[in-house]
Amino acid sequence: MAPRKVSPLAVLTAPIRLALFDPRVTCPLLVALLYYPDKLRSILPAQLHQYVTSSTFIRILKACLALKVVTGVSSKLSDMALNNWTGKTTFLKSQEIVLITGGASGIGELMAKEFAANGVKVVVLDLNPPKVPFPAGIHFYEADVTSSAQIASAAAEIRKAHGNGPTILINNAGIGGGRTILTEPEQAIRKTFEVNIIAHFLTVKEFLPEMIERNHGHVVTIASMSSFVVPAQLVDYACTKAALIAFNEGLASELRSRYKAPKVKTTQKADEPNRIVHPSWIRTPLIEPLTSHPDFKDGVLEPEEVSGAIVKQVLSGKSAQMILPGHLARLRGVRGWPTWLQSIVWKSQEGTLDLFEELRSI
Repeated sequence: MAPRKVSPLAVLTAPIRLALFDPRVTCPLLVALLYYPDKLRSILPAQLHQYVTSSTFIRILKACLALKVVTGVSSKLSDMALNNWTGKTTFLKSQEIVLITGGASGIGELMAKEFAANGVKVVVLDLNPPKVPFPAGIHFYEADVTSSAQIASAAAEIRKAHGNGPTILINNAGIGGGRTILTEPEQAIRKTFEVNIIAHFLTVKEFLPEMIERNHGHVVTIASMSSFVVPAQLVDYACTKAALIAFNEGLASELRSRYKAPKVKTTQKADEPNRIVHPSWIRTPLIEPLTSHPDFKDGVLEPEEVSGAIVKQVLSGKSAQMILPGHLARLRGVRGWPTWLQSIVWKSQEGTLDLFEELRSI
């Protein structure tokens, strides 16, 4: 895995960020400032005394600590709500079956191998077999996830071979064309919708009833940051990813109110969570010319980071909304920003996509 780049500014500001936003540092520092100022002065450089012990700095620390406490409580309540107030569910590796669509390559293949390495049985649905045979514990079934007949046929084989259907469903298969609305062929647009959203309906229809019956299961939905910010040349792709948010939220609502199966949970990143995972740029062969170009400045996730985060969350037995990388979580609320501010976000994506299009034409 390539090392993540850390900006010099991030390194220089790390002590300040720790002091202001990490309660493990803020709390002891406040106690020292309020009750032991003389001892603190004895260990600090003289030039810092007047700044660190000032009433303004102390007020800032108090405000930061209060904000951290409030956001921490809010985060905990959100976590409980995502888990339908049922708490953590035990993940029994020996009894679980993970099904991954599009799992014969890319991030899906990485997830399959990581689950298998953790002692979990894995089945993969894909149009093409893996280039290198899977290790023990991973079972491949050929199927087009846009065909309900092929999904049903594969499901029958899975149940015959393993005794029952999957307890974890990871809808990972996805495609994207990267063309403008006017240049994207109609057939390609329809295929993007079939693979990226309609297939989710088909796999859930096939495998969710058993999870509901047992009140145990986990549906993982792989969305994208384009669910929130729609860049040029990814309109059809972004539409499908935005639809996945509604799909996941509606699925979670129906599980609670219609099927009375609160332990079948959903990700918005099911006895395990229903979750939606929102990754940004991921280092894959498809965009390698882009990410290796010297003019490319955006952050890039390694495939192992994404697959590892998803596997870890599934094994935890808890629901979650995962935003990868985490600092992009603020973009979830971009639709509520003023229009001029939204336009800045959209504009920031255009340079990268212009470069992508230029490289594709070479």
